[in-house]
Amino acid sequence: MIKIGMMIGDRYEILEKIGTGGMSDVYKAKDHKLKRFVAIKVLKQEFSENDNFVTKFRIEAQAAAGLMHPNIVNVYDVGEENGIYYIVMELVDGITLKKYIEKKARLTYKEAVSIAIQVSLGIEAAHNNHIIHRDIKPQNIIISKEGKVKVTDFGIAKAATSNTITSNVMGSVHYTSPEQARGGYSDEKSDIYSLGITMFEMLTGRVPFNGETTVAIAIKHIQEEFPTPREYVPEIPASVESIVIKCCQKSPDRRYQSMAELVDDLKQSLLNPDEDFVVFSDPDTEASTRFISDTEMDQIKRQSERRDSMDEALRLRSETGSLSGRYPEEDYEGEEEEIEEDEGYEDEYDPRMERITTILAVVAGIAVCCVIIFFVGRITGVFNFTGESKVIDGSQSESTDGTGTSTGDRENSGTEPVEMIAVAGMKLDEAVAALRDMGLEPEIEYMESDTYETDTVISADVSKGTLLAPGAIVKLTVSSGTEEGVELPEVEGLSYEAAVGALEEKGFTVKKTESYSADVERGNVIAQSPTAYTKAPAGSTVTVNVSLGQEDTKVRVPNLIGSEEDEAIAKLIEAGLTVGNTGEMSSEEVESGLVCYQSYSYGSYVEQGTSVDIKVSMGSAQATYRLNASIAAPTVDEAPDYVAGTSVKVTIVAETGKILLDTTTTAFPLSANVSGIPASRGTITFTYTVTTDATTVTDPDTGETVTTPGTTVEKTFTREIEFTRE
Repeated sequence: MIKIGMMIGDRYEILEKIGTGGMSDVYKAKDHKLKRFVAIKVLKQEFSENDNFVTKFRIEAQAAAGLMHPNIVNVYDVGEENGIYYIVMELVDGITLKKYIEKKARLTYKEAVSIAIQVSLGIEAAHNNHIIHRDIKPQNIIISKEGKVKVTDFGIAKAATSNTITSNVMGSVHYTSPEQARGGYSDEKSDIYSLGITMFEMLTGRVPFNGETTVAIAIKHIQEEFPTPREYVPEIPASVESIVIKCCQKSPDRRYQSMAELVDDLKQSLLNPDEDFVVFSDPDTEASTRFISDTEMDQIKRQSERRDSMDEALRLRSETGSLSGRYPEEDYEGEEEEIEEDEGYEDEYDPRMERITTILAVVAGIAVCCVIIFFVGRITGVFNFTGESKVIDGSQSESTDGTGTSTGDRENSGTEPVEMIAVAGMKLDEAVAALRDMGLEPEIEYMESDTYETDTVISADVSKGTLLAPGAIVKLTVSSGTEEGVELPEVEGLSYEAAVGALEEKGFTVKKTESYSADVERGNVIAQSPTAYTKAPAGSTVTVNVSLGQEDTKVRVPNLIGSEEDEAIAKLIEAGLTVGNTGEMSSEEVESGLVCYQSYSYGSYVEQGTSVDIKVSMGSAQATYRLNASIAAPTVDEAPDYVAGTSVKVTIVAETGKILLDTTTTAFPLSANVSGIPASRGTITFTYTVTTDATTVTDPDTGETVTTPGTTVEKTFTREIEFTRE
């Protein structure tokens, strides 16, 4: 029973429960040995009691522990304590892709493709190490707060699927491939199918097949036609839709054949989203039956008969001894003519070909029998090609690989799991050297013994034959003899110099190893072996692991300026970065449509997964002007008949035709304040009216008076005006 505050494996302190799933509960814990926070996944009781499942789970989890990739949640350790089976993993601060989709309803195609590329790279790393996930789904993909995308649950998925775990526990029927739904063989292409379903959900916000029962959904995966994503979201680009459809083909042979192929097309879709570059293969058509024509059949038979006749002639010559001397030229020519005459002969039965076929069948049968005998011998131990010697009475002779080279001399520089050797009875120095050559890290504790000599290995916490990931810790119990040992001081957290002083003061010698640590300051001790407060023989060696500081995982920011937006996004993804905010801005230096701004400068180094904002150029910004003027009254030259106090309509129009001012006034000067004018010049138009007085005229002959009324005339004049640039 897991309780908050308890210690597991003498190093992991349980801090809080952070999640639960169908098969396990997840806790946040602190690794006191390496001074870092980790996630511990603890198997639920019903699975811990299943010996078959536990065995396969440990093997697969140990294999997964060898995977180290930025897009995989790394497994650090696998263990068991008092019936509690657990795996220790990297602690990722973020949310699952499932919750992210629910939060956003659906993702843009660029974001979905970006996430799919990172997931594909992680799965590809696993496939390259012969590890198939078998349970790819949004719930097993985590997006960290820094934007990194990581795949989790490698190993546990394979162990579960190989033990007929029910679908309600796995919760994966929506993402399962047709071959998995049938219960058949599944391989790397099953992961590709599941990733295709995950992409479908990212793009549309829903899964392609649903139903009331898991069986109904599984049958749909097998039988029903796959829906196209653009049925639900028409704006999805054609290339992205084609990629999803190719991933989700019913036949594995028609899907992408590797994650590398899929990544290539995903990157291409960012650069050319609307192009039709996805190639669909049809193995049935490519391997269709081809009929042999009569002419081709005649040619085959003629060449076969000629070859048989020549072989028969050579056999006869050999029997008569003529091969050792010269063969009469005329006889050879006659034989050639005889062969030529028989070219048209068609023989339905060829006894010689039947003999050859029979011989080949016998040889093939013998080869199959040899293979079967070989594997049976390997399983039963009759054939032992590893050179591994049997352990007798707790001792082990040096094993070789058949070339005279000790197995301890071979280094495991890759990520393949290694098989634990027997170390009981070996001298400590030999055991430590052998384990380190295998890529394992020994941890030593001493125990008094009158059976084993001092510095002789009594036992290891890992039995012989167990598969371990490179870097796994193996605890060695070593004899301190019959004398009471010296208690080791605690030097973890001290500087290396202080640790050496404290240990040498107690009479120990010190061996130094180094590793990176994000939690322990450079030059300080991360861990010691044997551990503090245990007893060890005076003069024995204590190994201290010293911090090199935080490993430099920063990446160089690529140059995005001048690239198209899709190309810039692809560059960021390839560099291990993510796309932040995108937008537009004016730029006089960069052509319209190309990236003109990036939030981190080219050549700078940032943490992997950092979000980089980009902006696309809208071209040169259009200059704008402002009008701040005091418009004077019409002058005598402009309007000789203008009278102060007359109502004047004043209109200001920019060169572009935009009206800036349209008002009527009787008082001057007139203030005008306008900004954002798209032109540098304009025209002021003054319009006013002039009324003439009435006139009276008297006719001198008749004395009659005639009055002519006054008239009103509208008059207009203009002024040119220049604006001030803003």
